[in-house]
Amino acid sequence: MKSTEFDLEIGFSLGSNLGDRLENLKAATKCLLSFPEARLAEQSSVYETEPIGVRPEHAHLQFLNAVIIIRSSWPVEPWLAKVGAIEAELARDRIEDRCAPRTMDIDILYAGNSCIDSGGLVVPHPRWAQRRFVVQPLADVRPDLILPGAGKTVREILNALPPGERCVVFAENW
Repeated sequence: MKSTEFDLEIGFSLGSNLGDRLENLKAATKCLLSFPEARLAEQSSVYETEPIGVRPEHAHLQFLNAVIIIRSSWPVEPWLAKVGAIEAELARDRIEDRCAPRTMDIDILYAGNSCIDSGGLVVPHPRWAQRRFVVQPLADVRPDLILPGAGKTVREILNALPPGERCVVFAENW
């Protein structure tokens, strides 16, 4: 059931390593904000990152990653279908290889203080805290946030990540 207030904060992670990567991030953001039930709260810088867990032939395809924070009058559950539709609209080709290159990858990182594991939706995202390409942009916009089950702030988690994973600012204002 829809609320009339934009009272739920939802964090989305965006990533692209095919095509015009920055335009893909902009298009995904525009699509997410096209719903009257959504308002942009904040967006991180865009970071260029190395692909993780890809086949050797795709290792040269660098990602652009960002986080956007939306205030929503919808609960989080309807967003899962919306995210899938947006990825499809932006030519995301889902194949068996989950680490294959993609024009767009959108993950729901968190939704307020919700803990959900139902119908394909897992919130907070189960691997968010292990991925510098998620934690760094999230730290841009919510450094003091403590996600359910984390026990530490986003900034503390970022500072505890092992060095080595390349994550450099590509664009501050996009």
